[in-house]
Amino acid sequence: MSKPSRDRFDDVPRSSGRVGAHRAEAPGMNGWVVLLWSFVAALVLIIGGIFGSLVVMGRITLFPEAVPTATPTPIETGVVDVTYSVMILNASPDAGLDEQMRDTLINSGWAADVVFASDSASQDFSTTTVYYIADEDELAAIGLANLIGGAAVEQSDFYADLNDTGAKQLTVVIGVDRSTTAPETPAETPAP
Repeated sequence: MSKPSRDRFDDVPRSSGRVGAHRAEAPGMNGWVVLLWSFVAALVLIIGGIFGSLVVMGRITLFPEAVPTATPTPIETGVVDVTYSVMILNASPDAGLDEQMRDTLINSGWAADVVFASDSASQDFSTTTVYYIADEDELAAIGLANLIGGAAVEQSDFYADLNDTGAKQLTVVIGVDRSTTAPETPAETPAP
């Protein structure tokens, strides 16, 4: 066998440093760093598993639908109109409530000769109600209901025959809801 001829790789100088140092373990990767990364990875997997379980069970919705918001309807406050004549009927067992309400209206600006107070034929009317006849009287009825401390407002011509003046009239029927001596469960409100 013949000896191979020399080439340029035969004349490489030998270094005195470490040979193969590029293959050594990274000096910063000790046991604590590996343990810390393992802990972080386990924590991420646990949190992801819990979140995924809650999504599958339906306890968390990823993309909830927008809930439509209800736009508030304005509440009609009415208008206090002292040009209306007012008939007050006491349909509760308490005597004198009609006169007290009459005094309230007179003190609020009504003329004494257009506010009439009387007892009703029944004494078990459940809810104090302001009745008006025509559609254009509704705001005045609401204003009167608010003035007397809140009352139901209803359109009806049942009490129109009580108006012998020919002027615009509202009728207030005082119910047992204003009574202090009424039983706990009042009877049904009779239909006007």
